[in-house]
Amino acid sequence: MNRHRTPLVAALLTVLAALGATAPATGAGGTTAPDPDAPHRGVVTGARTPDRSPGRSAGRDRAVRAFENGRRARGGTWAHHPPTATGRPAADVTHNWWGIFPRPGSHDGITATHTVDPSYKVSSADDFTYAPTTKAQNSCMEIVTAYWNSGDEIWAWDWCGKGGPAKVLTVDADFLATYTTGTGGGRSYSVQLVRDAASGNRWSSYLYNVRTRSWNLLYQQSGTDQSGLAHGWDMFEIYASVDPATGVGHYCAEARNTVFDSSAIQLRANGAWKPASPADAPWTEDRPDGSAFLCPPLRFVQAGANDHWTVRQ
Repeated sequence: MNRHRTPLVAALLTVLAALGATAPATGAGGTTAPDPDAPHRGVVTGARTPDRSPGRSAGRDRAVRAFENGRRARGGTWAHHPPTATGRPAADVTHNWWGIFPRPGSHDGITATHTVDPSYKVSSADDFTYAPTTKAQNSCMEIVTAYWNSGDEIWAWDWCGKGGPAKVLTVDADFLATYTTGTGGGRSYSVQLVRDAASGNRWSSYLYNVRTRSWNLLYQQSGTDQSGLAHGWDMFEIYASVDPATGVGHYCAEARNTVFDSSAIQLRANGAWKPASPADAPWTEDRPDGSAFLCPPLRFVQAGANDHWTVRQ
């Protein structure tokens, strides 16, 4: 067999190599993740500003307190923390997380494709599953897939203003049809956070509209990041209480058939997007133990070189 390359073969190989180098990122469930540089136009339909009146929503008030307490408990450390209680005497709630922490100075934008399972329902009023949840370094918002006993929602959490969810989007039929791909519990949506201007630290967050093939604005804010954390994150996070009947977290049984997945995680630096890597986005922990999450069957899969993770039973 002649193993010498003809000029035509060499040219074809060069073209194929170039195509491979620029191939679209693969999202959850094998879907093709959207182009981060696709058109940015329009606003997210269905997003609303929640009523912030005291006591208006006892459930969301608990969620807000848990979220804020958990972030304070994390402090500025890079290291994985052991499970911690939120400090509320009414319930012994374990807080834990796992994923990647994009390093300070490595990016001014983050994008990812996150799964969302409308069949996953949280029963306990003290429990919250934020998975996936993502924030860029110093960004004015965190975008959260929030599962709690009042319903499944997407939150734009404000870190540069009054705190709490500034925009809330119900995971309903309209959201699923407009912003997700896949079927059943295998649905996923794509999110993007970018710094628009260094002056004033102005940030915008977007969801990808699969109908119009464009990024829709979810929330925009500027100011000083109040999270107290220098790094960003893309992770699986739980606040869980023990079911006395089973000895494990309530959510462990409720999420038995749910896959939490973040894929095609990319960071923007110097105007260019690139997959998150070990150098700029280390894992919070290499081999977490499901027992530390009140769910021994949980498996934590490093599905990519720091640009894809999966948590499932």
